[in-house]
Amino acid sequence: MGQSHVEILLVEDNPDDLEMTLHALRREKLADTVHVARDGEEALDYVFRRGQYAGRTNAHPTVVLLDLKLPKVGGLQVLKEMKEDPRTKAIPVVILTSSREERDMVSGYNLGVNAYIQKPVDFDQFRETVKTLGLFWLVVNQPPPAAALEA
Repeated sequence: MGQSHVEILLVEDNPDDLEMTLHALRREKLADTVHVARDGEEALDYVFRRGQYAGRTNAHPTVVLLDLKLPKVGGLQVLKEMKEDPRTKAIPVVILTSSREERDMVSGYNLGVNAYIQKPVDFDQFRETVKTLGLFWLVVNQPPPAAALEA
């Protein structure tokens, strides 16, 4: 892979979707580390090194896979806060959701999401989607220079 250490922040509260995504990521060996946040507040704490993650010293995630329907803080709000902050706006964010609502997609793009993917229900199709997503964001895409992602 192009980068020395690839970390995905997976923000997902549904246990079935979480397991399916983790399984697909492991099977395709797309990341060195996958950190899971189970609600929007935890995701923001992780990204901004607050709360239980105040002492986090590792670099920002290579990419964030973000569900929309989350407890505490919704996915669109997480996206908004990340894209409004100069420290985190360059981190690629991919919305990975079962939402079929067009307004969610429009809102996501208006807030600066890098990609919007509807979760397929079939595992093989989902695994293929994750593989393609990973190959693009973690291998093909040129990430912003580290200087753009300084905390």
